[in-house]
Amino acid sequence: MLLTVEVLDLGINNLASLRRGLSNAGARNLQVIATAEESKGATLLVLPGVGAFGAAVDELTSRGLDDTIRHHVARGGYLVGVCLGMQLLASGSEESPGVRGLGLVPGEVRRLEPGAQDRVPNMGWSESTATRPDDAFPVLHRDVDYYFVHSYAVAPECDDDILATSTFGETSFVSAIQRNNVLGVQFHPEKSSRPGAQFLVEVLEWANG
Repeated sequence: MLLTVEVLDLGINNLASLRRGLSNAGARNLQVIATAEESKGATLLVLPGVGAFGAAVDELTSRGLDDTIRHHVARGGYLVGVCLGMQLLASGSEESPGVRGLGLVPGEVRRLEPGAQDRVPNMGWSESTATRPDDAFPVLHRDVDYYFVHSYAVAPECDDDILATSTFGETSFVSAIQRNNVLGVQFHPEKSSRPGAQFLVEVLEWANG
């Protein structure tokens, strides 16, 4: 099967490093799209993002990409959300009360709770610990670090949707989620050196069946 990839451009982040990371991982048929009309029906949609939850939802809606994503997932297409893109998969966020997310992985996005020595946003390297004994992403089972920049994290309703966790100070947060053909990671794989590069390889393998 020919693997095709579409990266969704919400106009709120620089996509150059993510595009380069996906290309290095083996994505040969990769397009960046900014509106629903530009979508050609790819195998894998990549939803990146930085910034505020509410502003990102507004961009998704105004560009028609919210429906593009829902239709893609409903017909069995693969989707991965990165950083804010992972948060957009949830039902809503404390950051933007009353604004509804995509609801593809039911749950709420909650602000990180810093300890006395912690600062928000959480910026830097942290290990992700896989919570499933067997999954499609072996690199998550290794003792390696990934790069994070975030103030909020997803709290899924169902524990079965949790793929990996990480720590912020003395507390734990969900750093990766998966529900069937929907995947999300809070870390930036394109900024996470070799482990991040390997994770992108495994994402493409996952989407290629």
